Amino acid sequence: MTEYELDDIDREIIYALQEDARNLSSAEIADRTDASSSTVRKRIQRLESEGVIKGYSANVDYQKSGYPLRMLLFCTAPIPKRGERIQDILDIPGVVSVQELVTGEENLLVTVVGETDEDITTVANALLDMELTVSDEVLVRSHETTPFDDLTRERAASDE
Repeated sequence: MTEYELDDIDREIIYALQEDARNLSSAEIADRTDASSSTVRKRIQRLESEGVIKGYSANVDYQKSGYPLRMLLFCTAPIPKRGERIQDILDIPGVVSVQELVTGEENLLVTVVGETDEDITTVANALLDMELTVSDEVLVRSHETTPFDDLTRERAASDE
């Protein structure tokens, strides 16, 4: 699959979906993009099929849902095997994300949520059983995200 070239309409669609994919209709997104509603729907389908949009998910406040601990575990795996380990790590109960790092000694960042310290320890032990080294643990107080605004910046700059 070749890399998909985003244009200004694609960028506006992606930005709008990052803001509120659940509540925005294609007609509302069309108003933002100066494109028709059917064009927006076709663009979204193409962005999904090209893998630019990988999916849609809920932004869960784990603390409010009964899991007050969010821990970042910095791990090291043998370089040839780090990519192969990601799905196995994601299958561990309590793991909510894995990031592959390409600089530094640690090459995997595992995010874990749990109710108690024991929940986190169980995940850490599972990682050790997978022959990963857990070199650092960081307790997270809060985690907020925002849409990547650079997607719309290029369009604004080209309009000037």
